[in-house]
Amino acid sequence: MSTHWTLGGDAADPQTLATFWAFALGYVPEPGYDDPDGASIIDPDGRSPAISFLRVTEPKTAKNRLHIDIRVAGEPPWDWLARADLIRAKAEELVARGASVVREEHYRGERGTVLGHVVMLDPEGNEFCVA
Repeated sequence: MSTHWTLGGDAADPQTLATFWAFALGYVPEPGYDDPDGASIIDPDGRSPAISFLRVTEPKTAKNRLHIDIRVAGEPPWDWLARADLIRAKAEELVARGASVVREEHYRGERGTVLGHVVMLDPEGNEFCVA
């Protein structure tokens, strides 16, 4: 039996980050969670862990040691061109919600060079990837 757990993060504006990540992951606000210095989102299907954000006063100063990877392309085997389209489309949606693109990472394989993932920053500068 697995243990239920929550991914927690610090934030200058917990509600803004919760709104961004709820959109990015298809989550919803956690019912009954009402804290002006925090926010929590949950998987509406109850399969994935909750994510909470707590207000902190200190700014982010270094690269994340842990980050979220958004896997929009599903499981292999992939149609690499269709996979790249899915990744870029999700990245564009997230930019419209306050994220920024850092770079695209490409993989070299038997079919040549293909898009592996896009490295991005959320609205508070936390790194994550779309793959």
